[in-house]
Amino acid sequence: MEETIVSAPVIAWLAFAVGTVFGFVANRTNFCTMGAVSDVVNMGDWNRMRMWAVAIAAAILGTAALQLAGLLDVSRSIYTGARLIWLSHVIGGLAFGVGMTLASGCGSKTLIRIGGGNLKSLVVFVFLGISAYMTLRGLFAVWRVRFLDPVAIDLPHGQDLPAFIAASGIDPAGALAIAAGVTGGALLLWAFAKREARSADVWLGGAIIGATVVAAWYVSGHIGHVAEHPETLEEAFIGTNSGRPESLTFVGPLAFTLELLMLWSDSSRIVTFGIASTLGVVAGAAIHAVLSKRFRIEGFRDAPDLARHMAGGILMGFGGVTALGCTIGQGVTGLSTLALGSVITTVAIITGSAVTMKIQYWLLMREA
Repeated sequence: MEETIVSAPVIAWLAFAVGTVFGFVANRTNFCTMGAVSDVVNMGDWNRMRMWAVAIAAAILGTAALQLAGLLDVSRSIYTGARLIWLSHVIGGLAFGVGMTLASGCGSKTLIRIGGGNLKSLVVFVFLGISAYMTLRGLFAVWRVRFLDPVAIDLPHGQDLPAFIAASGIDPAGALAIAAGVTGGALLLWAFAKREARSADVWLGGAIIGATVVAAWYVSGHIGHVAEHPETLEEAFIGTNSGRPESLTFVGPLAFTLELLMLWSDSSRIVTFGIASTLGVVAGAAIHAVLSKRFRIEGFRDAPDLARHMAGGILMGFGGVTALGCTIGQGVTGLSTLALGSVITTVAIITGSAVTMKIQYWLLMREA
């Protein structure tokens, strides 16, 4: 029986829909990973950090369910390979954490703010996208490939936690169920340990954000999956830039969005899964901003503010590509695969952001 192949535009529209839900809910609940770190560092408030934990837990449990049902294979993704480029994860994560603090938000928050009319975030978008492209294929890519990526550990199996558990003799499905159940359950228990954290924004916002990551996996990894493409006779994932199953991430897709705009007349270029989900986030955030009457044009207050946001965008573009993801691309999507590299990157991002906030506060107090 001939396999039905879904067209790239269908995948793009589905990705746009998922991104729209993400943008709307993230704007409605003020979901922001940099904001979560800031709340903890500056105010001791853990509520948004708990929302992030709920999102991660929902993504882990949902992604594991897709795998156990035979609807997704995350071993085909960029996250779970046997080669652990640990230095790239560390350096890239630190750079991204510093950058998102200077730029007042990570890649997803940048898109959400654009939807709300923030011109500062539009500048960050451009510099992040250019820097990301330079790290994928340009000047920064030479440095990355020459000095960072070669420093790696070659594992005898995948770098995801289920692979480590399966290496002890447990069947892969059982290992996945154990790893996802324990990790996801522990995150949920921690998130709801405090009564004040049991608000609708925390549990519902986090759960929907996590669900969008699962939905994105399903779209690219199942609906868009072709076991044997009739033209190439090889496995294919329709409409993805990487040729692999993808979920939500907001660094590389910003670079590909700029590339598409610059090469629009090239008929070989298409609106890919990543580009469509990126545009969807802007649309969803804009819909909420308009409905809530919060849409307003905002610009830079002075030249130093502009310089900080430009530098932040450059650092995020370099760091996000080097570490294979951002606070969403690694901090939720990557963690949904239970990959060790995603854990390293997420810790590095939080560390880089927290240290930068402390330095900013010290400089502010010194000026005062």
